[in-house]
Amino acid sequence: MNEYVLKTHDLSKVYQKKMALNKVSMAIEKGSIYGFIGQNGAGKSTLIRLITGLAFPTAGTFELFGKSNNTGEFIEARKRIGTIIEGPALYPQMTAVENLETHRLLKGIPGKECIEKTLTLVGLQGTGKKKAKHFSLGMKQRLGLAIALLGDPEFLLLDEPINGLDPMGVVEIRELLKRLNQEYGITILISSHILSELHLLATHYGIIHNGILLEQLSAKELNEKCQQYLHIKVDDCNKAVTVIERFLETQNFEVMPDGSIKLFAYVDQPGKVSKTLTDEALIIEAFMPMGEDLETYFTRRIGGVQHG
Repeated sequence: MNEYVLKTHDLSKVYQKKMALNKVSMAIEKGSIYGFIGQNGAGKSTLIRLITGLAFPTAGTFELFGKSNNTGEFIEARKRIGTIIEGPALYPQMTAVENLETHRLLKGIPGKECIEKTLTLVGLQGTGKKKAKHFSLGMKQRLGLAIALLGDPEFLLLDEPINGLDPMGVVEIRELLKRLNQEYGITILISSHILSELHLLATHYGIIHNGILLEQLSAKELNEKCQQYLHIKVDDCNKAVTVIERFLETQNFEVMPDGSIKLFAYVDQPGKVSKTLTDEALIIEAFMPMGEDLETYFTRRIGGVQHG
């Protein structure tokens, strides 16, 4: 039986007569990295604000670690989460150690030993007297993660944690989040509009649009829906089908209405496929690897390119 760190039940939020969230029911499995996908204004930040207590739902309920937000036990459950919302809350005139010490006191966490441990975890142990205002954007994001990690949370909620980072900073944050998940067992919800990056990180996805959760699916399910294939067009489709079945020994293909062939096998061996076809005197008119990525799938799922 799956264990969930977060479940929402018909969760809704209205701001000034605008439905920011509309009966959202989602579930995040323990140990997963949940990529929360949606355009600006889709409802991602609103949901995170509800979970963290920065706003209150208009209707519906949610559970953290099995504790309902309508019960007294929920306050203790919320102590098991860490968050970054709309950028890390840093004190620019303070060093990394001073920032963590301030947040440690605010959170009521006993003992200072957690500070050096957390800074080492995010790779900021050598920053010394350097003030946060002089940190690079990537360092600021890692310091924000360090603050979120104080108290050893089991669940991280991160709102656009790689927004504005240069490519190296994106890689650093990605690898850090993978490590937190795989080595420390921390469940992560990460909202982002950088879909190519989420595709490298997430184990599960939720797609939200105009406040409505359109779909939840695992990375495996997404990869099946975005299956890669070789697009093949030759002068004799019927002969090509016979060649593929006889010489490549596969029936993992589909003949399209225009006479082209989607070959789902041998995607990593295109040279073998093209040589087999030409050896059998077939003339190749088109031959290329194809398939959807997360961005293409998302755009199709919400009904095409949206202009705002």
